[in-house]
Parts: sequence; C-alpha cells; structure tokens
Amino acid sequence: MAEWSWVVYTVVEVLISVACCLGNMLVVCAVCVGLRDSLREPTFCFLVSLAVADFLVGVAAVPLAVLLDGWVSLTPDLCLLLSCVVLVLTQASVLSLLAIAVDRYLRLHIPLRYKSLATQRRTWLAVSMCWILSCLLGFTPLFGWNNYSSLTSDSTNASSSSPISPPCTFLSVISLPFMVYYNFLGCVMAPLLVMTLLYIRIFWSLQGRLKDSCPQARASLLRERRLACSLALVLILFASCWIPLHLMNCLLLVHGPQAVPRGALYTGILLSHANSALNPVVYAYRIPKIQQAYSQIWRRFLLRLNCCHEDEQVPRSITSSLTNHTEKCGSGGKATP
Repeated sequence: MAEWSWVVYTVVEVLISVACCLGNMLVVCAVCVGLRDSLREPTFCFLVSLAVADFLVGVAAVPLAVLLDGWVSLTPDLCLLLSCVVLVLTQASVLSLLAIAVDRYLRLHIPLRYKSLATQRRTWLAVSMCWILSCLLGFTPLFGWNNYSSLTSDSTNASSSSPISPPCTFLSVISLPFMVYYNFLGCVMAPLLVMTLLYIRIFWSLQGRLKDSCPQARASLLRERRLACSLALVLILFASCWIPLHLMNCLLLVHGPQAVPRGALYTGILLSHANSALNPVVYAYRIPKIQQAYSQIWRRFLLRLNCCHEDEQVPRSITSSLTNHTEKCGSGGKATP
C-alpha cells in the first residue's frame, strides 16, 4: 500500500478508535448512571455488555490492528496472543447480540414465566457466560489451530541471520482455514442465522398480536415492536460491517493473495471497526430510554460548566469591587488637606 494510503488508513483508524471509546463510554454511563432501574431489565444489561465490547474495540482491537500489520517485531507467542484478543472482542459482540435476541424472544413468547426466569442474578450470569465463552472461542488458536509452526520456522531462519524477530501480522499467526471454517461459519454465521430466525419470529408474532389487540395492549405492543426494530437494526449493521471482511478471507483462502486487492482488504477492516462506533448512534436515535439518559447527562454536564463559570466570575467581581473601593479611598485621601 502506498505511503499516503497508509497515512489515510491510520488516521481513519484513530478517528474510529476515539469514536468507539467516547460513544460507548456514554452508553455505559447512560445506562448505569442515568437509567439505574434499567439495569434490572436483561436487554439493557446485554446492551451494556455490547457497549463494553465495542469500547474495548476502540481501546485494544483498533490499535492492535494497526500494530499487527508488520509494524512491530514480536515473538510468535506474543504475536499470536495479541491477535486472539481481536477475535475475543468480536465474539463478545456476537454473543451479546445473540443474548439480546433470545431475551426479546422469551419476553414475547413466555410473558408469564419471563419475570421469574429473567432475574437480575441470572442476567448477569448470562453476561458472564457470554464473555467466558468468547474467551474460549477467541483463544482457540492458542491451543493449536494456527500458523505457529510456519512462523516459528521463519523466526528460526531469521534469527540465524539476524537477532531481530520477523514482523508480526495477523494472518502470519492466524490461519485462513481457521478464520473461514471456524470463526466465520461457526462463530459468526451460525449465531447470525439463529438471530435472524428469532427476529423473524418476533416480528411475525407482534404483527399478529397487533391485529387482534385492544387499544390498551396496542400501545405496549407498539413499544415492543419499536425496540425490536432498533435491536434488529443493530444486528443488520453488524452483519453488513463484518461479512464483507469474512468474504474476503474466503476469497484469500480459495484463490490466494492476488484475489483481494490490498486496498479492499483495508477497507473491509475499517468497516468492521466502524461498526463499534455506529451502535451508540443507533441507540441515541432509536431507543427512547437511552435518548432520555443522553439528554440528562448533557444537561448535568452543561450545568456543571455553568456553575464553574459562575464560580470563576464571583471572585473576579469581588476583586474588581475591592479594586474600585481602594481607588476611591486613595483618591479621597489625596483630596483631604
């Protein structure tokens, strides 16, 4: 890739990283501070889990994507470990989305048993299980399915000629068959298909209930449908941002490195990272409770700014009044014989 293209890619990655961190930090603050009662609802607990995963994408995955592109020389073990971190965060997002879809399905189809099943303790246990399973699936290459042997032989040959380790890249340690057959088809596409079926079932059921509902129940069902539409939009954005990169990996596996231009590959990487910055925007425009929490946070922030500004003005006014009083006294003293 040309030098100017690399500069543009790096600048865009930095902007995406900042947007991921600020936007998802605001989501976590909105739910945990502005909507404390919402933490009793499983959906918002899973949304916090998704926001934390997206925040960590900005903190860890994006910087690692830039570094693990041949810019640093690391030992094969460390290179493989850092590459697996990116897989863990992606898997955490997928499983959080799956947990949200299952929660909305259960809420709609077993409303009488839902409250007894979806307790706060069980909800946070489910969140913990999502992250534990993400670590197990994401760190799978550490247990053998990787390019470690080829990289080790390369590093051995390089060390015989020079003491510097070979550059660390993602695909130098993570094998393409793993990315296609295990990560894409097993860990991404399978949950996406399950979620798609769940949302189709949810919308089908809501449509039927809206036709037969009374006016009092209709308002509640409309709110449920609006929230389901918002969460389905998050799912569609995830699929739209991540599937192009995985399809490129399929082409690389079948046809070799010449099948995908380098510029297209970097565009796919940027698109996958941008997904983590888009979710807070969707929450802000589509979920009323988070809209209210955002506005509360901004009002508190502006009030604090005004208070700080007023506190600064008070000492200035006191100082100016004392100065005027001193000048008057001084002028009066000179006029006295």
